[in-house]
Amino acid sequence: MEFRAMRRFKQQLSKEECFEILKNAPRGVIAMNGENGYPYAVTINQYFDETDGRIYFHGALQGLKVDLLGKDNKVCFTTTDEGHIEEGDWANTFKSVVCLGRVEELNDKEKLYDQLRRLAKGFYPSPESIEKEIESAGSRVKMYVISIDHMTGKLVHEK
Repeated sequence: MEFRAMRRFKQQLSKEECFEILKNAPRGVIAMNGENGYPYAVTINQYFDETDGRIYFHGALQGLKVDLLGKDNKVCFTTTDEGHIEEGDWANTFKSVVCLGRVEELNDKEKLYDQLRRLAKGFYPSPESIEKEIESAGSRVKMYVISIDHMTGKLVHEK
């Protein structure tokens, strides 16, 4: 499959820079092919696994996201770093990453809970609180993984 080259190539980030942003970003937006010809995009909490180069996220057992992913597993995921304002400047500078890929549901319970624990480390105060949450709500969670087919990153200066 061939993807269009990034137009603003001078602002393009390296693969390593993109991976660093994915690794540190606690959330991003996943866009899916929606209903009635409209795209559907939602904010998700995700975890980028450097060992396999894939993005993991969780969701409920049912709902629009589940239905849409069941019909078409192609998605666009985007996130940014926190950005900063250079000294003496007024405009924000940040780095963004856009990933096109395909989503699969994790059905292996051991891998599902392992990735769920990794995701939760960014949000829960302790390993004990993670285990408590998994014990109470783990059976009501689906875990998904995005295999990245194409990725671009860009340095953006908002002026």
